[in-house]
Amino acid sequence: MAEKNLTAAAGAGALALERVNAAPAQTWNRLRTNDVTLTVPARGRAGDVYFSLPRLFEGVECGMGPEVTAWVESQAADARYVEVPRGERRAEPIVVSVASGAGEVADTGVMVREGAEVTIVVAASAGEKDAEAEGDATAADPAAAPATSASLLRVIAEAGARVTIHEYLCPGADAQHLESVGIRAGRDARVEVRQYALGGGTVALGLAADLAGDRARFDLTQRYHAAGTEVLDVNEVVRMRGRNTRSELAYSGVLEDAAKKSLRTTIDLVHGARSAQGNEAETVLVLGDDVTNKTLPVILCDEDDVAGNHGATIGSVSPEQLAFLASRGLSRADAEELFSRAVFEDALMSAPCPEARAVVRGDSPLESSEEA
Repeated sequence: MAEKNLTAAAGAGALALERVNAAPAQTWNRLRTNDVTLTVPARGRAGDVYFSLPRLFEGVECGMGPEVTAWVESQAADARYVEVPRGERRAEPIVVSVASGAGEVADTGVMVREGAEVTIVVAASAGEKDAEAEGDATAADPAAAPATSASLLRVIAEAGARVTIHEYLCPGADAQHLESVGIRAGRDARVEVRQYALGGGTVALGLAADLAGDRARFDLTQRYHAAGTEVLDVNEVVRMRGRNTRSELAYSGVLEDAAKKSLRTTIDLVHGARSAQGNEAETVLVLGDDVTNKTLPVILCDEDDVAGNHGATIGSVSPEQLAFLASRGLSRADAEELFSRAVFEDALMSAPCPEARAVVRGDSPLESSEEA
């Protein structure tokens, strides 16, 4: 059914994915904050033998929606399935690495059995351009879809499992990356997600977490930086179904020049989720006169004995902060650079593997002479 929504764009070899990253509650239609339309490449896979994930993963909701799921499954060379056995503490992280220059697309499913622990890393970089593919696309249609990478990650965490997900996204100035994540957490499972959106022509990020089991917990921290005319589009949904579930969502970022950012966050307190608690907060630092910032926090509630909170703080560097830094010999430009640099430094210090560190260093203001 999802494939019916994949409509051909004007250029050959491209698709328009319409109304993706759609928020569950459609509000603020006049401001056009409910979804986004993306043009992506469409490569033929006739004759390819494709290994698909176990059918259990078909029921996992993903943040960017079924259209993106169908597109990734049609474009990925293969699907990758990883199972962490019951009670095992996996030392090495599961790494998903894609590059927009090569148009890489990854479809990954991870089954974390009862009591197991694992770290998952998604590293999306610019990479080296595929000159032959780029030339063919330009010859066919100069207005074809930009270089595009994508990662579809679905995770099932059984009872008592512990999952940590790191996402490092920086596809390059003329490229785009689609990051769609779906998580299902069982009883007493705990999932922690750290997201770093570090720039790129267009970064579209969607995540859906289903806290199906009692006392499941979900913690998300996102830091982002966008400058120039970069676009960041985020849609994240937490379905709180089990009793005594908890979710904590924290966002902070820096927007410069004429960057555009849309953030949709939804905490859905489903009927039956007694004593569930969900919190969401965002802090946005605006450093450009032409920045476009849209923040849409929503709490849906169909249960009495629950608690939900959300809020957003948006502003620029205060005169007091500038005066303090000026007394230390820093100009306004130097002071603003400190805030931008802090996002990349935090990403580098938190990077758990070489692939993640390479993404941070690929297009950042940090020195590359030392390891994190």
